Amino acid sequence: MPRSVREILEQAEALARRFENEEPDRGDEAGATALAVLHRAVLARARAEAAIVAAVNRARDHGQSWDAIGRRLGTSGEAARQRYGQPSHR
Repeated sequence: MPRSVREILEQAEALARRFENEEPDRGDEAGATALAVLHRAVLARARAEAAIVAAVNRARDHGQSWDAIGRRLGTSGEAARQRYGQPSHR
C-alpha cells in the first residue's frame, strides 16, 4: 500500500499505463467498458488519497491532534498517526 503522495501518484500512473496498454477481447464491449469504469475509479481513489494526505498534513501544520484527525478519518488517532505521520508524507 503506497504511503506517500508521490507513491500514490506513481501507483496511479502505473495502473493507468497497464489499463491503457491492455487490449480487450474483440466483441467484449461490456468488459472493456467495465475496465474503463474501474480505471476511472482507481484514479479517483488515488486522487482522493492524495487529497487526504494533503489535508492531514495541513491539519497537523495547524496544530490539530492525531486524535482529532483520526476521528475525522473514522479511525483512532494512533492509526492515523501510523498511516499519515511518516516523513514520506511531507
